[in-house]
Amino acid sequence: MDEKQRSITINDVINKFKLYDDDIDHIDLINRAYDYAFKKHFGQKRISGDDYITHPLNVAMILTDINADCYCMAAALLHDTIEDSDSTKEEIAELFGDEIANLVDGVTKINRLHFSSSSEQMVANQRKILVGLSEDVRVIIIKLADRLHNMRTLYVMTEERQKKKARETLEILTPVAHRLGINKLKSELEDLSLRYLKPDAYFDIVERLNTKKTEMDEDVGKMLNEVSTLLNEHNINHEIKGRSKSIYSIYNKMSKGKKFNDIYDILALRVLVETEQECYLVLGLIHSKYKPVPHRFKDYIAMPKTNLYQSLHTTVFGVDGKLFEIQIRTYEMNRVAEYGIASHWSYKEHGSGVRASKDSMEQKLQIFRSIIELNEDSNTPEEFINSIKQDVLTNESIFVYTPKGDVIELPVGATPVDFAYKVHTEVGNAIVGAIVNDNIVPLDYQLKTGDIIKVNTSKVSRGPNKDWLNFVKTSQARNKIRSYFSKLEKDDSLSRGQELLANEFRKNDMPINDTLNSKDMEGVLEELKLDSLNELYIEIGKGKYTAQSIIRMFNKGNEEEDIATRINETQFKQGSGKNDILVDGFSDIKVNLSGCCKPIPGDHIIGYITKGSGITVHRSNCRNIIDVEERLINVRWDENPGKKYFTDLIIHTNTSDNLLDIITKASLNNIIIDSISTINKSEYKVYSLTVLVENTEKLNKFIDSLANLSFTLSVDRMIR
Repeated sequence: MDEKQRSITINDVINKFKLYDDDIDHIDLINRAYDYAFKKHFGQKRISGDDYITHPLNVAMILTDINADCYCMAAALLHDTIEDSDSTKEEIAELFGDEIANLVDGVTKINRLHFSSSSEQMVANQRKILVGLSEDVRVIIIKLADRLHNMRTLYVMTEERQKKKARETLEILTPVAHRLGINKLKSELEDLSLRYLKPDAYFDIVERLNTKKTEMDEDVGKMLNEVSTLLNEHNINHEIKGRSKSIYSIYNKMSKGKKFNDIYDILALRVLVETEQECYLVLGLIHSKYKPVPHRFKDYIAMPKTNLYQSLHTTVFGVDGKLFEIQIRTYEMNRVAEYGIASHWSYKEHGSGVRASKDSMEQKLQIFRSIIELNEDSNTPEEFINSIKQDVLTNESIFVYTPKGDVIELPVGATPVDFAYKVHTEVGNAIVGAIVNDNIVPLDYQLKTGDIIKVNTSKVSRGPNKDWLNFVKTSQARNKIRSYFSKLEKDDSLSRGQELLANEFRKNDMPINDTLNSKDMEGVLEELKLDSLNELYIEIGKGKYTAQSIIRMFNKGNEEEDIATRINETQFKQGSGKNDILVDGFSDIKVNLSGCCKPIPGDHIIGYITKGSGITVHRSNCRNIIDVEERLINVRWDENPGKKYFTDLIIHTNTSDNLLDIITKASLNNIIIDSISTINKSEYKVYSLTVLVENTEKLNKFIDSLANLSFTLSVDRMIR
């Protein structure tokens, strides 16, 4: 076979091309492309020692197996000229037109990719990048044919290179061929990959097949004659042939625990008919004569696979009681099964017919370009749908290069800062400048597909700039920048809180080390629901607690008894400005807002005396205290409360994807959303919000604005 490949001539390619397209202009185009490639590759040799031109000739010959059009054929002959000679895209466009130049340029871009199979995520991303870089499906098809010829001649490589290429082919390229439905190329690529990755398993299966070949051929021949006679008796025009299972598919099933003799479709037939109705008629006739195996029938005609594959599959007890898998499909379905998306070119038509066919093909490519492997990589149906919305419906990705040639995918509008954070967090934090295509650009420069980016970093990292948040596009960059400043603020709060508490200990003549390590401090942390002393420092530094209030907690004694004895007045004392809530009887007492109903100024409230924790304030209608009669105390809001308070809302909607509108309404009403989560994930969504708000007046205004949204069913405050 190798000698045959090396001896292929342009006449062999043309003669095979003529079998499905004998247009003189098309043949002339292919001949001109060959002459140009021959001159550009003259004197170049492959590792095998063959003239380099044998490679593009073989790639073109492979493409005739899937009836490639003349432009694809010409591009296949020219596909290495830009990369391996002094040719340019502009020169090819001038000689052969923009369409062929774009195809050649597309293959050149893909050949720059540095594939690796270091992780499943990396492999999935590289498959996506491969498809994303291909603006025309024919670019991928040429690349697959290019790889197939290289795999056929892989024996000239070292064992290490053989395994690397085979693994890359199996993990990155064959899934793309499968998604595009190009079984003609996929099967051989898989078999050759197995040949070099697991030679023992490969040759074991080959030997078993060869051992049984005579017996299998006899069984298939008998079954073929019987089925053909049956269909002739019912006047059904058909074509029927034996079908062999690929070595890789047999290996796959055996690796999942099946025995070689139990793989149903080693003995197999394929029946081709004219119409879809005849497919079902043939199925009925076969089942009337041969008993079908339960649960082995599949109807891919009514429910095609995602790569457009259609066929009826059934397994029956055939001659001598042996199992046969029989596939039944139309000639057109068979074309799609073998050639996949490539079958949708209309070579013989002219004018609008060709354009319509090409448009249809390109629409399918757009879908394949974006959903490739997304379903397998998604953990939940919702995650898959979100991926489809982001990657299919928007189709807004660009592909840029590192100086080493690695490809990175970014959203449209992404900047060098987004690129830097995509490379590594430390690179993003240290970026001080960027060079794109050898030109210095500002950090807010919007990158384009094909840009080569070099990032300049500072050895003494200054950290990111908050202004970057105004122009970065990726959530990764935005989150990393915010995280950096959040950690910075946390560190500042920790130092400030440590200093404030230490000063307060000194003022009160309290020994710092002994107090911090005492059981009383453990009690303070437990009461405040904090896990560590550092968390206490941070809360003091942020102003949530004062150092004075922590000292009072050390000295408070039995607060509950003290409260009970001090409640002897009926009038509220005026607040000192320290608390937003005044307690009946006194104004200087520890007050907590309940977490179950989260009252805010304007709510009717009531106090509840809690053991060791002062007064907990609830909304009057809170179900957690509505039946309580003892230990209640009157409380009220001070006239001028001075801060915002947390409260919870629940929003019922009749659609999904409403977050942006909800966040926009909050911003317009000067409401801070502390957290937002989705409660259910069906065709409609229920959202739970925790917001920061000054009083009920502003909260009710916000609730009214949410209620007026078209998708809102109801908005309520929550009591947990």
